[in-house]
Amino acid sequence: MDSKIPRTVPIQSATFTQEVNAEIRRAAATGIYDIRGGGAKRRVPHFDDLLFLGASVSRYPLEGYRERCDTSVTLGTRFAKFPIELDIPITIAGMSFGALSGQAKEALGRGASAAGTSTTTGDGGMTPEERGHSTKLVYQYLPSRYGMSPNDLRKADAIEVVVGQGAKPGGGGMLLGQKISDRVADMRTLPKGIDQRSACRHPDWTGPDDLEIKLLELREITNWEVPIYVKVGGTRPYFDTALAVKAGADVVVLDGMQGGTAATQDVFIEHVGIPTLAVIRPAVRALQDLGVHREVQLIVSGGIRNGADVAKAMALGADAVAIGTAALIALGDNDPKWEAEYQKLGSTAGAYDDWHEGLDPAGITTQNPELAARLDPVDAGRRLRNYLKVMTLEAQTIARACGHNDLRNLEPEDLCALTVEAAAMAQVPLAGTEWYPGKPGTGY
Repeated sequence: MDSKIPRTVPIQSATFTQEVNAEIRRAAATGIYDIRGGGAKRRVPHFDDLLFLGASVSRYPLEGYRERCDTSVTLGTRFAKFPIELDIPITIAGMSFGALSGQAKEALGRGASAAGTSTTTGDGGMTPEERGHSTKLVYQYLPSRYGMSPNDLRKADAIEVVVGQGAKPGGGGMLLGQKISDRVADMRTLPKGIDQRSACRHPDWTGPDDLEIKLLELREITNWEVPIYVKVGGTRPYFDTALAVKAGADVVVLDGMQGGTAATQDVFIEHVGIPTLAVIRPAVRALQDLGVHREVQLIVSGGIRNGADVAKAMALGADAVAIGTAALIALGDNDPKWEAEYQKLGSTAGAYDDWHEGLDPAGITTQNPELAARLDPVDAGRRLRNYLKVMTLEAQTIARACGHNDLRNLEPEDLCALTVEAAAMAQVPLAGTEWYPGKPGTGY
């Protein structure tokens, strides 16, 4: 008789996973925290947890081949003399020259212009390539003031005052020294090859009253001609939106925690901020409470990937969306054709997020001339245009199926949720019910 007791199957800890253990070992070996881009990788409630309720008997669908579905949006109608008119409600989020190559910035301008939408400068100033190839360019005004020029402000079609970003609300970013080329250093008036940290707050104001003064200064510099956006990271969307409106913003940009082209601490990306799905309804409620919903436009960003995400964000009350990571992928980042080189960097095509190190084989998030030369701005711009076109067609298809002839006519009543968490965040009924957590009059 065998006296041995059978061994149980080894169980990996749900708390101390292989990834957690690897990070503990890395921290113990180096004594420094991990920095990366790519946004939050943890699973959080997102647009996939919502479904549309297509038309049937109770609603009448539109015929896609015969009936129009408008996609245009105008941003900055509140105070600006010249609001931005876009053909599609999908814009390109701010990503700096320095973080991106000059070729990538040019490609973003080309693709956005061909699709009839806008792109955004990001930190570090305006490049001739981007301004020259962008029919509508938004100039980001950040706490760092890197590359800030009143002359460039006046060249912009809109100004975006960045208070916070989804990947790092309340924190500043980092551009490592290996990406600080002669040109980047000259634009930012900082030493070449030295790590550059972006400040977490603006140096000349500490609250809403100071923000109002700053917005007035920017309006005077630009003769009240262009829209002024205020961008905040997703944390307290109701109050942040309300205060931005009271400070005089034409447009509020809300960035959820899935937004992540910027490099910052991994612990920040995964543990600060709230999901994009959770920021929209409180922001819309703030606009409604102040009587300015649709007068002050709302742009939502952070993890937007396809036309369904666009349609869902707009159904929840957004006027437009912004994309960052998806735009880089459309240009050619994380392309499997560079798999061998990604593996040499200790990563893989689907997971490469060390954009801050400047070694991107695709030539997009680098200042290395040889790598950057791999990206053809014309071809990459064409791919971005195609991607934006497909996203728009997908959103139109959904809107027509719900009986709407304009993307901005989509509404929460067109949606249901697959999970209790998504129902609570989006404030739409759980599928097959008329209930969501916190619904007025239910008591729970």
